[in-house]
Amino acid sequence: MTGDDYAPLTGRALAGGGMLTTVVQATFDRSGAASSLAWQPWNRGYMNTLRGEYDATFPYIRTKHREQAFLYSAPLYVSEQHLFSRVTEAIEVDELAGVSGRRLCLPLGWQLPAAVQVLVDQGTLVRHSPRGLNECALLLLLGRDDVFLADLQLGLHALQSTGAARPRFHVSSSVLSRQTMHLIVPRGRPDAAQLIESFDRGLQALRESGDYQRLTETFTVDEDPRRLTATEQ
Repeated sequence: MTGDDYAPLTGRALAGGGMLTTVVQATFDRSGAASSLAWQPWNRGYMNTLRGEYDATFPYIRTKHREQAFLYSAPLYVSEQHLFSRVTEAIEVDELAGVSGRRLCLPLGWQLPAAVQVLVDQGTLVRHSPRGLNECALLLLLGRDDVFLADLQLGLHALQSTGAARPRFHVSSSVLSRQTMHLIVPRGRPDAAQLIESFDRGLQALRESGDYQRLTETFTVDEDPRRLTATEQ
């Protein structure tokens, strides 16, 4: 099971269902396991997986609470979180706490890194939570929000969704945080450990063959913010 509107990682309208959907299905093929895919709203699908209606769901980051209920696969993807702002008011990671009252956009249900959550709790940042990341990009363009944070690929895709020229936006050259994304299997499943072990073998084989890189490259935008400054953009 996976959810929609998380481009380019997952999405019904994307080729193959998105980058990580393609990776997960190819991994199951490599492991020799037949698989089928269901799409559900994120919260519903997560709970249905926990109840055993699905064998696994993806992609999820590690949290202490979640680890009590699920086993994690090897990393599917390493997510690098950047700040996205307007080029006229470019914000770098070390500047985030410098001005009080900035409007931070983060979709409903998304978790903030601990250091950023502290800034929200202190009132330094004012969080706004629309339904999805594309809305954050549009609100940034319209000047209604000042900054959003997201995985580099997710954020670049959201910027593209606005239809505005890329030079109107700034992506922080520094990384705010890194976190791995995984396929997770409910611990209550009788052979959960065996499923994870088999999946991990398939994922390793996919990487060693070069197919992982080939599959993911078709979905990613080749941009390194460290090579760009606001003026060069």
